[in-house]
Amino acid sequence: MTVVIIVVVALVLLAGLIYILIRNSMIGSRNRVDEAWSGIDVQLKRRHDLVPNLVETVKGYAQHEQKVFEATSQARADAMRAAGVNETREAEQKLTAALTDLRAVAENYPQLRATENFQRLQADLAEIEDEIQASRRIYNSNVQAYNTKIQIFPNSVVANQGGFTPREFFEIETAAEREPVQVSFAQPAAGGQPAGGQPAAGSQPPPSA
Repeated sequence: MTVVIIVVVALVLLAGLIYILIRNSMIGSRNRVDEAWSGIDVQLKRRHDLVPNLVETVKGYAQHEQKVFEATSQARADAMRAAGVNETREAEQKLTAALTDLRAVAENYPQLRATENFQRLQADLAEIEDEIQASRRIYNSNVQAYNTKIQIFPNSVVANQGGFTPREFFEIETAAEREPVQVSFAQPAAGGQPAGGQPAAGSQPPPSA
């Protein structure tokens, strides 16, 4: 009888130890997902901070494209308010599309593209977008590992009891991956520059940035 009790107690202790080890492993995996998401969040905030400077720089040469500037500013505001993976993904996709349109406007002004300020902003934005993609890959890799861990048996039993739920993957395009949306270039007012890159008749070219 004593032997049976010892065996039962040993099995209970072993089951408890296995449960603790599995739970701790899933907690660690979930924490790595959260940490990876923080890396994405940092890079997205860097992009948000860069957008106003880019808009103002382009606006100095293409003030008549007000709709594009307003759309970009609104997309940035929506992205800054977004919470959660799904909402952030949708907001950032819209911001990417708006930045693509803004770049399409800039392409129409060779003098703007030649300025040091615009080139620096473009380089900074490209660097940030590369960092976003790198952070996204790390995050998605951790999500895949975590989701797999909580779905396999016997981990799934512990996951159901402990409230461990699957996480969403994060996908976002860069502006360079999108095809530019057709933008209508109206004839700029005095001081602007038409589509061909030549100053409008009787106008003065904008000052160098």
